[in-house]
Amino acid sequence: MKRSRILTRYGFACAYLACFVAAELVYTLLSPAAQARLIAWASTDVANLEHEPAGPLVVSALITPGHFAAWPVLIALALFGANRALGNVRTALVCLAGHVVGSLVSEGIVAYRVDVGQLPAAARYLPDVGPSYVVVSAIVIALACGSWPARVLAAVDLALLVFPGDIFGGLSQLDVAAVGHLTAMLTAATATALILARGRSRGRDSGGHVADGHADQVGDADGEGAQDQLPRRAAPEGPVGQPGH
Repeated sequence: MKRSRILTRYGFACAYLACFVAAELVYTLLSPAAQARLIAWASTDVANLEHEPAGPLVVSALITPGHFAAWPVLIALALFGANRALGNVRTALVCLAGHVVGSLVSEGIVAYRVDVGQLPAAARYLPDVGPSYVVVSAIVIALACGSWPARVLAAVDLALLVFPGDIFGGLSQLDVAAVGHLTAMLTAATATALILARGRSRGRDSGGHVADGHADQVGDADGEGAQDQLPRRAAPEGPVGQPGH
């Protein structure tokens, strides 16, 4: 029963982490030539996005050519706190939006720069894979509306990515990864703000309580995890059955 409850509350985080670990185990079993072919197919580079965008946009978030031991930890630090704050569906949608928009914007800039002669044609084929756009999107969620422990863990996660990971290195030169990370975080921040605003609006319309299926999601007055939970209001006076009760 307890395991079922954990899987329900943290379904997206568990599913994504399990898929990532499974994909990495398969990747490590491949020969170097097969690994190179997989990276080339899964990469969200300009050439792939122009011909077959769906597959690379999904698989690229599950494949990384290095740091196999570090990434599961970085994923867990961000996703579980974000999942607790927003719930499964909304966390998945925000992270998906950050990953997709981050990839499209960063590679779109590369395509433009190649077309105008600022970059060589080979830049259209530069490999671009990894879970980092998903992770930074989850970090934004956890920082915006997670519990205090979730915020601390997300802040540690972000510090690891920014300083040792150097995810914003080359931003002034419009480096693909740096632009993608910034875009993913801005996308996640915008989506999270819209979700929080909608939750407050629904809370006012329904008398301050929004049932959302999980005790710690935004908008649930019984939860503990989200800072932006809505206040509980007293029930209106009047006999049962009157309009508005």
